[in-house]
Amino acid sequence: MSGVEMVTLERSGAVAWLRLNRPHRLNALTTEMRRELLQALEAVRADPPHVLVLTGAERGFCAGQDLGERLGQVERGEDIDLRASLADTYNPVIRALGDLPCVTMSAINGVAAGAGIGLALACDIAVMARSATLALAFGKIGLAPDAGVSWRLARQIGEGRALALMLTSAALTAEQAAAWGLVARIFDDERFDGDVAAMAEALAGGSLDAQLATRRLVRRPSSDLDAQLDREAEEQGLLGRTDYFQDRLRSFSAKP
Repeated sequence: MSGVEMVTLERSGAVAWLRLNRPHRLNALTTEMRRELLQALEAVRADPPHVLVLTGAERGFCAGQDLGERLGQVERGEDIDLRASLADTYNPVIRALGDLPCVTMSAINGVAAGAGIGLALACDIAVMARSATLALAFGKIGLAPDAGVSWRLARQIGEGRALALMLTSAALTAEQAAAWGLVARIFDDERFDGDVAAMAEALAGGSLDAQLATRRLVRRPSSDLDAQLDREAEEQGLLGRTDYFQDRLRSFSAKP
């Protein structure tokens, strides 16, 4: 795919679409692709939309690390320093996704495996196509979960379930992922793109200030209730002064 962008960024009004674009490899990640992804996220941060949708080209979301790249390193006798790989590109991508000044949504249109699950769960909201799957395949190649998967899975579905999934290298259907709270909605395959776009547009109609405040409160909670109550008061104090809130108050008072 020489000369072809492995990550594309397109904007439609208040919504931007960040698409992983190596469909012949189910959008598996190479070093170069991760660097392109970081550059795209930097561009989003510099000029943020209201909503960013992360998805994959054609029939896959992201199959995780491209193992062909790793095999090539082995065959050339190169040292495989996975710690450096995570520190240099994987971890910065996950951190950047979780800290963008916009609402982020992962649209899991096909298989998400390994680090692809980390990308999906790093977003504020995840939705899945009915035929899509989440494959916890790290153990099959003798690795532990990375890209934030070990932390997010245990936090979202509980330590017991998370360990069982990761130790057995299990795959989850969309229905099971939704039942366990990993994804917010399932859309039928034939309507997936349109339903994702409609959901993104609906999110873009809300208050970005309130949405980002909500993310801060939920994703970075205080250590105890009293501290969290104080933070809620601080956030509400700021939101109460926004034009969005005051305009909504006026519209409510104008209703018969």
